[in-house]
Amino acid sequence: MWPQDGASPGVKVPNPPASPPPGLDAKMNTLLSWGKYGVLICGLAGLFICGGQMAIGRKNRSSFAADGATGIPWVLGGLTLAVSAAGIVGVFFT
Repeated sequence: MWPQDGASPGVKVPNPPASPPPGLDAKMNTLLSWGKYGVLICGLAGLFICGGQMAIGRKNRSSFAADGATGIPWVLGGLTLAVSAAGIVGVFFT
């Protein structure tokens, strides 16, 4: 039978803080900064593509322009997630 206070019987499972392997700090920071830079470049390209679709589809191709306009929130959402990813993950590891 389980105790009333919510504790489980048996061995306590250790929960050490996250720490990188020795020598991997700088390499991981470089890799993450390259990934963030790549995502920002892709986001900029995505906004340019959406703008181009809207400009091309202005005359006689209204669905093409609408596709460009509906792509903008997706690009901005992706950029927002990429920029705030470290903060979101930090909430769960503090």
